[in-house]
Amino acid sequence: MSASWSWFVIVLIVINLGGCVWLLWYTSKRRSKTLPTGETTGHTWDGDVTEYNKPLPRWWINLFYLTIVFTIAYLVLFPGFGNVQGMLNWSASAQHDADRAEADRLFAERYARFEQMPLAAIAADPEALAVGRNLYAKNCAACHAADGGGARGFPNLTDDVWQWGGTHEAILVSVAQGRVAVMPPLAAALGDDATITAVATYVQKLGGLPVDPGLAAAGKAQYEMVCAACHGIDGRGNEILGASDLTDADWLYGKDLASIREGIIEGRHGAMPAMEPILGPLRTRLVTAYTLSLSADDPAP
Repeated sequence: MSASWSWFVIVLIVINLGGCVWLLWYTSKRRSKTLPTGETTGHTWDGDVTEYNKPLPRWWINLFYLTIVFTIAYLVLFPGFGNVQGMLNWSASAQHDADRAEADRLFAERYARFEQMPLAAIAADPEALAVGRNLYAKNCAACHAADGGGARGFPNLTDDVWQWGGTHEAILVSVAQGRVAVMPPLAAALGDDATITAVATYVQKLGGLPVDPGLAAAGKAQYEMVCAACHGIDGRGNEILGASDLTDADWLYGKDLASIREGIIEGRHGAMPAMEPILGPLRTRLVTAYTLSLSADDPAP
């Protein structure tokens, strides 16, 4: 908080507390000197309903004064008075960190047996899957969907296609460290629009889709010159680079000609955040094991 905002908050608090004290003092005294009827205010409704001049009971007023005293004591001990930290040096972030450290300690004690257990064994443990399911729902479902089916630009976790490698260790690395897949825009390298369409048609042919043979043949040479460096001459991709396999049935951004042309012209940038800094090593193993349980064909360890 800047100094100006701090002073604004301080002044506002002082005015409010002072206003409360004045209001309590003013409403607790009798006002017979300014009223013509002594014990009444002179206000009458419906002919016989009279407002009396009686202040609040003293015990009630004192309760309000006690709340003001409590407020002042709280502002002395805890932050709230602008940038003043308070005598106890308490902060919400420090309290949060302490609570999280305690929760992590209890979690580690309860699930310590999974730290060195193989992922395949964890994926077969009902208790581990229950925890992993909760972690997945909170941290992964927003992109990969609640059932792991993914979406356009977000991989399907229920099939046997793994862009960065399908071994248990490779999947754990993907979850723990994250992945960044970048395909550069290639419109300038390929030249005109007709060449881009021809290359996109050849990519469809690699994927087993019915295409115009002549157009695909025209795009083959340009594919081998520009695209094969990452995706391979045969289009099977490169797990080390995260280059997609163009011959399978998995199309992350769509298999229609327009989507493939879009990827060639504009490029693609897919990024998965590293989960280990967020979840810690043990929770990362548990959510990875749950991810493996979603796959139709569990990859080999």
